[in-house]
Amino acid sequence: MSRPLLDEDPDVGPITTDLHVVSNREPYRHEYGGAATDGMGVDGTGATDGREGDVVVDRPVGGLTAGLDPVMRRLGGTWIAWGDGEADFAVSDDDNRVAVPPENPQYTLQRIPLSDEEVDGYYEGYANRTLWPLCHAQMGNVEFRADDWETYRTVNRKFAAVTADSVDDSSTVWFQDYHFALAPRYVRAETDALLMQFWHVPWPAAEVFRTAPNGEALLKGLLANDLLGFHVPWYCSNFLECVEEFLEEAIVDWAEGRVHYGDRPTRVESFPLAVEAAEIRELAEAGADDDASGRFRADHGIDPDRRLVLGVDRLDYTKGIPERLAALEHLWETRPAFRGAFTYVQKGRESRQGIDAYRELQATIDDAVARLNDRFGTDGWQPVVATTDHLPPAQLYGLYRDADVALLTPLRDGMNLVAKEYVAAQADDDAALVLSEFAGAYRQLGEDAIGVNPRNTPETAAAIARGLEMDEGERRVRMRRLRDQVAGETVDGWIESVMDAAAAVAGRRRRAR
Repeated sequence: MSRPLLDEDPDVGPITTDLHVVSNREPYRHEYGGAATDGMGVDGTGATDGREGDVVVDRPVGGLTAGLDPVMRRLGGTWIAWGDGEADFAVSDDDNRVAVPPENPQYTLQRIPLSDEEVDGYYEGYANRTLWPLCHAQMGNVEFRADDWETYRTVNRKFAAVTADSVDDSSTVWFQDYHFALAPRYVRAETDALLMQFWHVPWPAAEVFRTAPNGEALLKGLLANDLLGFHVPWYCSNFLECVEEFLEEAIVDWAEGRVHYGDRPTRVESFPLAVEAAEIRELAEAGADDDASGRFRADHGIDPDRRLVLGVDRLDYTKGIPERLAALEHLWETRPAFRGAFTYVQKGRESRQGIDAYRELQATIDDAVARLNDRFGTDGWQPVVATTDHLPPAQLYGLYRDADVALLTPLRDGMNLVAKEYVAAQADDDAALVLSEFAGAYRQLGEDAIGVNPRNTPETAAAIARGLEMDEGERRVRMRRLRDQVAGETVDGWIESVMDAAAAVAGRRRRAR
């Protein structure tokens, strides 16, 4: 059984009493006017500060930011992030710090201002035009601009300087994701604090990483961490292969999952990200009790008795949505009996519209949906319903429960938590999961999911048909086993597993001194 977070291990001692999280996204944003997600003013009571209009607080909703916030509230410490809210610095002190949550401050949010040029070069540029497609092996989308690289370095140095100024040798710093591949090396030059990082996206194979602009600098930056985490062992192996091939002076201990580079080792370990399974199940039940899916059907003209196939994705070229629509077209074209048998619902969320590739993707999806509906639709049946409307959690999870098949076919995905959410939302287990073999979640769920190569159109079409035609008994057995796998998952448990590994690393460091 896991230890409580940061509790003392009799053989190791406490990891730290001073935790610092470093992420691109901040856990709380302050905005002028409008409606905040919690409807509260800056003091948590509905009050405002009167500067340039009302200031409201936008709180985390879903994702790792929402998962880490309660941990920081419990432990205290400092969260360092880009301050991108309009009123962020109006409510922060002279050092760009603010105590959060507003109504009951329990930790410090250290905001870092970024100029428009820095956001363009660091975030939209090197992070999302270079590293993101590279890590997802989408080489046709990789762009490299020397100015972006220099800005990425500059912003990593800026975050590192603020971090190093906030910590001492007894601190723990936890970097999040691909936005900060260089920052650990910069921080390491200033402190002997325990450094760790979780890489939330895939790590590419060596033959893909070989094309990475400044790849050696990325490896050296990450190897300044004491602990480096990935979702699944597959990515750990890819990282170790890259180190072995591209850093001659590094020594890879495959048996221990450790890299010796310079004067310190880096532990490389997998920590599959979890979902709040019990909470999702409760919300799905609330949605079912409230007939939330029935309202969705009525709003979108879907017959109450028609079967549903569901895709839920951020609108990103890595998610394989055009390929999925091509598989649906192939199915309806080659097996006419499926016309009218089900409606495909594509629930999307717009993303990174400042990048050309994302705007082009949206246009491609819109055109494909219109073509399928024009080609196969009838007066009583619309084959594809696509929406980017926000759905409250109970309605979304109620829709998960109502769907006969989840169709999740990313070309590459670090984990794909929607697959786990879909499984967690089920009640009677009469459902099927079609899942890309290139999603991290497939490494956990692949035995009972229907696995596909999303680029294989006939195979994906056949998988959709299989999910719908599968004997009810087999569907229930498979989904029951899937649900058993995710039933006990919590984000808090995932964080504890990372902290357990960090405690072991801290113990080795102390014994080596």
